[in-house]
Amino acid sequence: GVNDAPALKQAAIGIAMGISGTEVAKEAADMILADDNFATIVAAVEEGRSIYSNMKAFIRYLISSNIGEVASIFVTALLGLPEGLIPVQLLWVNLVTDGPPATALGFNPPDADIMEKPPRRADDELITPWVMFRYMVVGLYVGFATVGIFAYWYLFYDWSEYGQPLVTYGQLSNWGKCPAFAEMGMPYDPDFSTWASRGGPDYGADPCLYFSKGKATASTLSLSVLVVIEMLNALNALSEDGSLLQMPPWANPWLLLAMFVSIGLHFVILYVPALASVFSIVPLTFNDWMLVMAFSTPVLFIDEVLKFFGRAYQARQLSERLAADKKAA
Repeated sequence: GVNDAPALKQAAIGIAMGISGTEVAKEAADMILADDNFATIVAAVEEGRSIYSNMKAFIRYLISSNIGEVASIFVTALLGLPEGLIPVQLLWVNLVTDGPPATALGFNPPDADIMEKPPRRADDELITPWVMFRYMVVGLYVGFATVGIFAYWYLFYDWSEYGQPLVTYGQLSNWGKCPAFAEMGMPYDPDFSTWASRGGPDYGADPCLYFSKGKATASTLSLSVLVVIEMLNALNALSEDGSLLQMPPWANPWLLLAMFVSIGLHFVILYVPALASVFSIVPLTFNDWMLVMAFSTPVLFIDEVLKFFGRAYQARQLSERLAADKKAA
């Protein structure tokens, strides 16, 4: 009523009834219940928390993915390896592959315990030091995985179907000095016959081309690992601290559809020859895909471990906050 107006002004959030409330009360209130039902407040709070959580999921996914791309370029330069990802491939990942999953994260359902969490303070940080640490850990793994599979192809991948020649790490990290390998005490005489007999190129006339033109398959593996890891990272972003066992992938069918679209687009550029030549990639074999999955899936387990510690950290923060509030009262 009219007499409630001063109290509504003084309250942290003044709530007036939309049907039975007076015009004076509505003017003084911060919130008006259109249906006069207090249960609507609970539903609105849950929806607001869900929107905020999904916004954080969007940010978490894109930042950790972009840190991974930066780390990949940095580690490649640090180790002196040939360029694994070229600009057009990075543009494809950023503009096309990442888009659908990032958009679909906006449709995440609320966490099961979303209403059990205390209210956020007005000065709470959007990105806490712990969250930034998680971004860095996941991002660094993405970078090391994309560079790691590139190096693995040259150094250890002796179970491929096409039998490419292997080199030493010294030769790979000094690839720019290939013509002087003999003078550097690194004999370099790779055998391309097996690879050539199975449809691969033969660089016998100029073996140094193996580190430039011959890196197409290794570069394709790096790009594929980046794409697959970012799809799996989107699953990690379903919940900030909830395990995939608590919120399984099918909780957000739009995300599964988006992942299917992104992987489908990646398959298109891999297996359509005209597009493959534009992106300087080649089709992958079954063993290649097994290698891609071996380098990609650990990101799920890494984030599950981080979420476990995150839940413990959040519980400790909550207990400290409640103790401080109790002491202040």
